Amino acid sequence: MPTNFNGFPNGELRFVGIPDLFFTQLLPQISDPIEIKITLHFLWLHARHQRHVISLSDLLSDETLVQSISFFGDDVAQTIEHGLLQSVTRGTLLYTQLEDDAGRHDLYFLNSVRGRQAQVKIESGEMGYVTKTNTELATPLKRANIFELYEDNIGLISPILADELKEAELLYPTEWIEEAFRIAAENNVRRWNYVRAVLEKMTKTGRTGDKPSQANQDDKPWYTEDEFRDILLH
Repeated sequence: MPTNFNGFPNGELRFVGIPDLFFTQLLPQISDPIEIKITLHFLWLHARHQRHVISLSDLLSDETLVQSISFFGDDVAQTIEHGLLQSVTRGTLLYTQLEDDAGRHDLYFLNSVRGRQAQVKIESGEMGYVTKTNTELATPLKRANIFELYEDNIGLISPILADELKEAELLYPTEWIEEAFRIAAENNVRRWNYVRAVLEKMTKTGRTGDKPSQANQDDKPWYTEDEFRDILLH
């Protein structure tokens, strides 16, 4: 179940420049969503960190990329390499393989003027590079769905309740659902009515809303006794 996006926050945001040609010439040719994700992520890394060479090890240890690619299956490393191969074959990226005392290095460059210059300099030894060695694949974050949260915190799910849980999962962001179950557990209230009421209050007052500060969470519940009584009666 995809997580809802709550929108861009207020305040100054950081933007990443993407060449117009990506939208007018490159994107219309790409049908593989993996290639699109790899290309966009490479452009983001290139623009944000001003890096003209990025190694396969760097990409495999990138938690953001691994999380993004993990939706396509369990073999994330193979999927990333597939997307890179597609991008190199299309000409979006350039590829160089070098070996030294530390082992083999698979290096990728954006197919731009500076990227092509960097590739030539690295292949000739004129320019060095720094890359991670023996890097383990980043672990994608696994989020529990609402059914797992209910069974772990409350108990067995009835067929009637299952439909309501499905509706709630579509209505509320995953982070809100996780927090609502956590609040219910902290206040020792193992009831779906309470969790649902917390979600409804988040909708009205915001996720933080009237939630007590961390210093007072141990002795002050999310709801007053009167509110709690009303919740359990409905």
